[in-house]
Amino acid sequence: MINQIGAYSLYICLFASVYLIFKSYISSKNFDKKIDLTFFATLSVQLFMTILSFFTLVFAFVFSDFSNITVFNNSHTLKPLFYKISGTWGNHEGSLLLWLLVLTFFLFIFFVTSKKMNVRYRILTILFQEIIILGFLLFILFTSNPFLNILPIPNEGLGLNPILQDPALAIHPPLLYVGYVGTSIIFSASLAALITKTVDNVWASHIKNWILISWIFLSVGILLGSIWAYYELGWGGFWFWDPVENVSLMPWFCLTALLHSIIVLKNRNIFHSWTVILSITTFSLSMSGTFLVRSGILNSIHTFANDPSRGVFILTFLLFLVLLAVFIFFFNQKNFPDTYQRSFLVSRETSILINNWFMMFFLSVVLVGTAYPIFLEVINDAKISVGPPFYHKLIVPFLIPFLFFMALGPNIKWIKDKINKLNISQIIFLILSFVISFFIVLNTNTNYLFSTLLFTFSFYLFFNVINSFQKKNSNLSQKVSHLGFSIFMLSILFNGILSKENSANMKVGDEINFLNKKLIFENVKVESDSNFKKLVGEFKLNDNGKIIHFKPEIRVYSQPETITSEADISSTLFSDNFLVFSLIKNDGFFNVRYQHKPLMIWIWISVLLMSLGGVFSFFKLNEK
Repeated sequence: MINQIGAYSLYICLFASVYLIFKSYISSKNFDKKIDLTFFATLSVQLFMTILSFFTLVFAFVFSDFSNITVFNNSHTLKPLFYKISGTWGNHEGSLLLWLLVLTFFLFIFFVTSKKMNVRYRILTILFQEIIILGFLLFILFTSNPFLNILPIPNEGLGLNPILQDPALAIHPPLLYVGYVGTSIIFSASLAALITKTVDNVWASHIKNWILISWIFLSVGILLGSIWAYYELGWGGFWFWDPVENVSLMPWFCLTALLHSIIVLKNRNIFHSWTVILSITTFSLSMSGTFLVRSGILNSIHTFANDPSRGVFILTFLLFLVLLAVFIFFFNQKNFPDTYQRSFLVSRETSILINNWFMMFFLSVVLVGTAYPIFLEVINDAKISVGPPFYHKLIVPFLIPFLFFMALGPNIKWIKDKINKLNISQIIFLILSFVISFFIVLNTNTNYLFSTLLFTFSFYLFFNVINSFQKKNSNLSQKVSHLGFSIFMLSILFNGILSKENSANMKVGDEINFLNKKLIFENVKVESDSNFKKLVGEFKLNDNGKIIHFKPEIRVYSQPETITSEADISSTLFSDNFLVFSLIKNDGFFNVRYQHKPLMIWIWISVLLMSLGGVFSFFKLNEK
């Protein structure tokens, strides 16, 4: 019965979507002056049915209804309630249903909050958004239906992958989806604005909120995923250029560039084409990420599905949307006003444009590093992986001018400024930054070619942002976000050059000395939890007289049969002490890995600061 309610709700959504596409197409062709109530009524029904369908699946997970094949494949009666609920979106079918829920919810919010905008623009936005919703409905119903029955009904399920049973990863997907799906409204609204010739500063003010929502949620979603990989997977760092990490980073680069270009469009009424291109590209990258994660192409620990037929469906749908967008863009971009002559070389908009180009370069590097192994495997069946050295060699040199323009940009006026604007305080900041960086590099025996310059311009950005807090007429959201980015850069630089690691095979009673520290393996004991057993190691670290106790775990899950290693991390504002151990053989020896990671917590805090800047900007816009 539950499965039927969920499935029938989706079919009603499908009919509502087809009706809205037909209705909005006719209304836009007739240039209707008003939006009749049937739009509101149908959108309300569609949203209600999507909510009903989603919570039907949640209900099936909570009460372990194993007549549902999605629940059978991804849940177990012994699983804690929290992970039964999060298991709803911890699988391919449920995650697609969550996508659909956010799609319909965002369209409804757009409809009720855009009443002051052009009527035809609103109708066309509904049309394009409903085309996306229809595509996802067809994908769910015909390739990924979460409400299929299984007979005879099993007494027990197969369980959720244990590495997904974590609070950070339970919250991470919904935040990421809000970020991804938010770009669909930006995409639909851009196409609608192109056709109605309303890509201007009024539209920029309207769409900026949606860009901010997507950017904030995508930033926090990526942060949570990164923290999870740090402690749950035992990667011991903040970023590993894993392909699935990369597909979330690419739309973030594009969204960040779009967030800055929309400010220029709003304030100067220029960059029309560039802003629309970024809007289309951002959504295309979000869809590409969905395709890559679900196609089985990527080889990563947290890909969702391994079904090429599903990937082909998404790829075909993505190609259709991109071709539609390109067609609409080229037939309507001639309507943009020619305002190029009103821009000057030394101006804030020029500095934003230059940093946009750097963002596009960083995006291109990540795209090549992620896609190249895929194409190579298709062409000659060779399997390679692109690691951190590739990204570091290509990205790091360009970070130096990027940081320089980021430090100077907010100090330059709109339209036109003087090149001799560089005042005495900025010269002092530059000299001070260089001196500090020189001594840091000198005393850490760092031979990296760009270390001094990277530190110099990271400190330069930091000092400039701190100084900007004294200016009353500057933008608080921009200052907080840029402060977060400068702390982020400094944290990863210090983390990179000062991190220490030691790995050794130990058994209970062993002591090892390294890096002026002594590590003692005191004991190991067996404990039971609700759905797993665990080996708890007891370690004592003597760090120059300071004693730190660690209790890392090795968890043994029976459903499904999986062994995971849980790191124990001692965090302070200055550093993380990270310890993880794993089984080698049944001879009493364990592999013990210790890491000292300076300023690790500041990497997480800095991303939160950047997101907080976005929150400030969102509410400031609404106050006007």
